[in-house]
Amino acid sequence: MNDLDATLAALADPTRRKVIDLLREGPRPAGELAAAVDMSAPALSRHLRVLRAGGLVEAETGSQDARLRLYTLRPEPFAALQAWLDQVQAFWAEQLGSFKNHVERTR
Repeated sequence: MNDLDATLAALADPTRRKVIDLLREGPRPAGELAAAVDMSAPALSRHLRVLRAGGLVEAETGSQDARLRLYTLRPEPFAALQAWLDQVQAFWAEQLGSFKNHVERTR
């Protein structure tokens, strides 16, 4: 599975997208994320594992408590996803532009 596939697979689940939205506001501990998505800590842990495996988030241990993991977003997968979406958008813009020119010529 390539990086883009891993990113899309991780984002396929609505709970994981909600976690991403929460992390856009800033780093958060797992317990806070679990409460925000109304999910048990073990259930959310499985989602966080998928997000980490996809490279979308990273966990850092707290400086005061080694048991506390603070989750943050990683920008690289989102930049790669945006670059791919830009390519798709450019393709369709070109296709629609060609279609418009064709329609205008054949009127």
